[in-house]
Amino acid sequence: MAEYYYLLAGLPDLKLESADAAVSTRELHEMIREQSEDVGRDMPLLEQFFLKGDCKNLLILLEDNLAALPYGGNWTKADLQEMIADALEDEFSDDSRFPAFFAPFVREYFEKKGTQGYFPEDALMLRYWNYLKSMGTGFVGRWASLNLDIANTLTALICERQGWPVEQYTYDYDASEVDSDLFARLKEIDSETDPVQKERRIDALKWVWIEDETFIEPFNVDALYAYLLKAEMLERWAILDPEQGRERFQEIIENLRKEATVPEEYTVFMPKNEGVYNKNER
Repeated sequence: MAEYYYLLAGLPDLKLESADAAVSTRELHEMIREQSEDVGRDMPLLEQFFLKGDCKNLLILLEDNLAALPYGGNWTKADLQEMIADALEDEFSDDSRFPAFFAPFVREYFEKKGTQGYFPEDALMLRYWNYLKSMGTGFVGRWASLNLDIANTLTALICERQGWPVEQYTYDYDASEVDSDLFARLKEIDSETDPVQKERRIDALKWVWIEDETFIEPFNVDALYAYLLKAEMLERWAILDPEQGRERFQEIIENLRKEATVPEEYTVFMPKNEGVYNKNER
């Protein structure tokens, strides 16, 4: 696996207390492209991170084909517009430049848009996470699995409260297969009534997971991918919730690291594989 010591050592430190000074994901994308020869065979893997920006841009264009695209991605506005037109013109001839889920989603969007229970962003992101999961069992695959579990579990908890069919709003979900510690934490997060605070707690959970997954090899491609993920989080919170939000985010992360066991009051909600999550047991 390639080492990225010089690239990572040259990047600014990511600190929760100074998110406004962090490098933007757009700048990181340009830096990685400029060093594509050094990145070499890992470039396709890193491009999967920026594919998330393409997904967001795709949604914007589906709503307004002339809209400006705010997110950095792998394709231009013209590329995405061409893909949308081709997908609608011929469902049996999808553009091979794009992930296989793009064109089917475009057709699904226009078929289901406005129908009850259809949430385009959720539907597209579930496709995105499943696509990343299919990349393999490495760091990126595990990251995708984590996000699928988070999205599916939180959605399932909403469905349970509303009396909606879980299978209609989740993707290949089985609560008994979700790590018990993660399930308990998500159950607790779901009880949060402040939507901004809930988002902070979800991101804090992800932040701790990323650090635990990459601390052993701090200069490989996984560490570079992790840097991109953390930079994206800080960039988002710097815009949405400046100084006070960063302080609260850091506090949540510190509290997560202090917790060694699942709170007893949440064990009743655990799926079948009871026990505390151990990052060394996968």
